[in-house]
Amino acid sequence: MQEVLTGEDAADTLRARIARLVLSTGFQRLVIVLILLNAVTLGLETSDSVMAAWGGLLYAVDRVLLILFTIEIGLRIYAFRARFFRDPWGLFDFLVVLVSWAPDSGPLSVFRALRILRVLRLISIVPSLRNVVEAMLGALPGMGSIVLLMLLIYYVFAVMAVKLFGGVMEEFSDLGAAFFTLFQLMAMDDFGNVVRKAMEAKPWAWLFFFPFTIIATFVVLNLFIGVIVESIQTLREQRGAASTATMQAAADAARTEAHLDSQVLLAEIRALRDEVQALRAERRG
Repeated sequence: MQEVLTGEDAADTLRARIARLVLSTGFQRLVIVLILLNAVTLGLETSDSVMAAWGGLLYAVDRVLLILFTIEIGLRIYAFRARFFRDPWGLFDFLVVLVSWAPDSGPLSVFRALRILRVLRLISIVPSLRNVVEAMLGALPGMGSIVLLMLLIYYVFAVMAVKLFGGVMEEFSDLGAAFFTLFQLMAMDDFGNVVRKAMEAKPWAWLFFFPFTIIATFVVLNLFIGVIVESIQTLREQRGAASTATMQAAADAARTEAHLDSQVLLAEIRALRDEVQALRAERRG
């Protein structure tokens, strides 16, 4: 029984050491360097001339990096066990590495194109990138009302565009074409040519396109930016409050421990005083 407990203690100690290793700054920086190196090799694989000259080397480097990433994921799984799979970022890293092991041929070979997703692991490694993505995900509920507002604006202006310009412009011949053209205008893609063409048929057309562009481009899109910025600020405040609470709890624990130590010390002093008084009483007796 004692040997089993000793073996469990040794396994726990090993897991703790591996956890400290994978969480260390040096290890994290090494992983970042490997991810960036892999991004460069995957980019070079898109060049036919480079592949003709160095294809074998690039393939070997890619395999070595994949093995290293797999070992890293294995160490994290061994160190954190079930906690690893409860972490969304851990699951993301695991799935990215798993997809990279897709065979070069057969029905699963299409997943080989997803190897570039390894570069996205930088999001889970670099805290600043992870904070931005978490803030964007946290902003999704607030974006729902903005998306609905944008759809309403698009629908109203698309119907109006078909009624006003459908007979003279192919870009607004039907509702689907109008939606696409309005999205194109929102992105400021070929805005001048579309508006000039409309003004050639109807000189007052600018009265339609300018308000739409101002509302869609400068108002609604800025609402998206505002929601994301607010989400980032809220996330920072929450983490700051959590950090403050953690520091306060640590300080309270330290004060409690100091108080207990002082109580124990006072009790020992009283016991020692009683013993001294007892010895004095025995000598007098």
